[in-house]
Amino acid sequence: MRLQHVTIAIPPERVDEARAFYGGLLGLEEKPVLPKLDPARFIWYRAGGENELHLQLTPESAPDKPHFCFLHDELEELRSRLEAAGIETVDPTELVGRPRFMCRDPFGNLIEFARIDG
Repeated sequence: MRLQHVTIAIPPERVDEARAFYGGLLGLEEKPVLPKLDPARFIWYRAGGENELHLQLTPESAPDKPHFCFLHDELEELRSRLEAAGIETVDPTELVGRPRFMCRDPFGNLIEFARIDG
């Protein structure tokens, strides 16, 4: 298992400032979001190898949506194990080539588990 991406909340009205900081100041390369996601709601950056930083443009408070993602080859087995332990899992928006599910840890942190196919 390894970390694949981090998503953080950014106020939509500060998108230019976000691009200036992450793309300009930090030098991260912007990349397109995957199909089925609204590109007006996200900015994605390459963050080394397969690692990514996702900025979610939302007026919502930051603690509600940010999450981290672990890549895992055996998603079905992992999901079964979590559910057997009483952890509720959910299916977020389908992403092409990325089967995934999410849950919250016992402290309320949102975690995504995914596999990148192809």
